[in-house]
Amino acid sequence: MKLLNTKTGLNGELTVPADKSISHRSIMFGAISHGKTTVHNFLRAEDCLSTIALFKALGVTINDDGKEITVEGKGIEHLQAPKDLLDAGNSGTTMRLVLGILAGRPFHSEIAGDASLNRRPMERVMGPLRAMGGDLQGKEGSEFPPIKIDGKQLSAITYEMPIASAQVKSAILFAALQAEGLTTIIEKEKSRNHTEEMIKQFGGKISVEDKTITVVGGQQLIGQEVTVPGDISSAAFYLIAASLLPESNLCLKHVGMNPTRTGILDVLQEMGANIQEAALDQQNQAADLLIKSAALKAVEIGGEIIPRLIDELPVIALAATQANGTTIIRDAQELKVKETNRIDATALELNKLGADIETTDDGMIIHGPTPLHGGIVDSHGDHRIGMMLQIAALLTEEAVELNNPEAINISYPNFFTDLSSIIKENV
Repeated sequence: MKLLNTKTGLNGELTVPADKSISHRSIMFGAISHGKTTVHNFLRAEDCLSTIALFKALGVTINDDGKEITVEGKGIEHLQAPKDLLDAGNSGTTMRLVLGILAGRPFHSEIAGDASLNRRPMERVMGPLRAMGGDLQGKEGSEFPPIKIDGKQLSAITYEMPIASAQVKSAILFAALQAEGLTTIIEKEKSRNHTEEMIKQFGGKISVEDKTITVVGGQQLIGQEVTVPGDISSAAFYLIAASLLPESNLCLKHVGMNPTRTGILDVLQEMGANIQEAALDQQNQAADLLIKSAALKAVEIGGEIIPRLIDELPVIALAATQANGTTIIRDAQELKVKETNRIDATALELNKLGADIETTDDGMIIHGPTPLHGGIVDSHGDHRIGMMLQIAALLTEEAVELNNPEAINISYPNFFTDLSSIIKENV
């Protein structure tokens, strides 16, 4: 596929897709709660639709009228044993979080995904769930899907997270809601906290003090109305494109501003980006973001900020190729176990276009600024790599061809249409 290009900046207004993390969790919490949950502004992308299909297979009534999603929850105790293999598609969030729910249900189930997901490690989730009494087995005794689960009564644990992972933490929290006793999770670094926030929203009790989280089992959750804000991970591509392209003046509407997700704003502001917040919506933790072109400078990125921008690092690396100086990204080894090894894929594909990126065991060293040129690149089946490469193509004189562009549908089916609309504002 030939990618879009522009000679000037991005201008106008755009509403980015709904937050993927919150969309997933709205279905999960609705399914295990008592009463109806209504979800406004749900992200109808392939990953989130996989979550809906999976909970339907567990006996939950879920309806979509095109405007709202309604989930008729009867409580976690009324989930039903699936008749067939549960399919998580390409969604690691779906698989890992659902393992925490299924581990405590009194029936046998088995869950798998597509070829890419079935290569992603699950021991990081299965280990703590086994410590709680869960019975989970990977394919032929490995840590890879399909995963067989024989649900058991779970017991509370105290668990020190060896890595900063919202998915692992969330799986344990879903299990803890079913376990006997008080479960304590001690985070290595703070990661996105949507699960903790939604436990509160659905009427549960949870204590969060710095990096220590405690939750008691046996709680009953109540269905709620959920309004999903725009996904800052999707906004990230426009934040960087508008910063890099001359004469940009772009407004992104109602973007989620949960502090555990806004690391990209901190980094871009440190790099010298011109980004302002407006129309703050405190109830839904959202705001409009106003972006104008700016000259960027190199930074060092590592430590506790990494979990707050882990999904945005490939496109931050792109920004660094155009920044003055050498940018260092470290402590990001988690990128290796995403839809692809995002450290290697980012460096490989951007270097094809003229970037100067060295990979390390836990990140990248990016020398800038380097002019980018045309070429043939590949998404590696990873939606974030595909979108990052489209933003790179905006910066080149020559054409860029993208192989496997369909991966972008995983999180942003209308990406090319939306991007084209703010390019056309220039005409």
